[in-house]
Amino acid sequence: MLSELLPEGHTWLRIADPAWADPLDPTFAGTEGQRWNPPDSFAVLYLNEDLVTARLNLRLFIADWPFEPEDLRDDTGPCLAEAQLPRAQRVADVHSRRGVAAVGLPPSYPLDVDGRLIGHEVCQPIGATAKAQGLRGVRCRSARAPDGAGRELAWFPATSRSRARLGGIAAFETWFYG
Repeated sequence: MLSELLPEGHTWLRIADPAWADPLDPTFAGTEGQRWNPPDSFAVLYLNEDLVTARLNLRLFIADWPFEPEDLRDDTGPCLAEAQLPRAQRVADVHSRRGVAAVGLPPSYPLDVDGRLIGHEVCQPIGATAKAQGLRGVRCRSARAPDGAGRELAWFPATSRSRARLGGIAAFETWFYG
């Protein structure tokens, strides 16, 4: 598994429901499991590296809603929380060609060789291995961008006291259309 240091001072983005008490709470994914962690495992904060990736992920966030993004307003749409991570975060590289190959995924990741989206059951053991090796997360190609363009981060807090620091929060119409 290849690793890399995250860029210092980068602002990561998290789509959130404005009603959430803490938009940067990593405990939900630890209970439910997501792409890079199995259910009932460890806390993970899933973040977007840039605004384009956040916009791509919006459709997944509202998949169970009876609305399309164009139907949402500031008072109904998800907000975008800015997150600053602690310094010197070393993570698994699952976005570069070499990093994807090093974890045994096909060069076409997030798609398999037949063009289907690679499932959570394939990625979860990779995330668990990264965590066991003491890495602070997985920086990966976005599963919402089949061409491999977007970047996401599954961040593993070092301890229960380790937190991402909340920067600003942008209302829906500001971040989605801005």
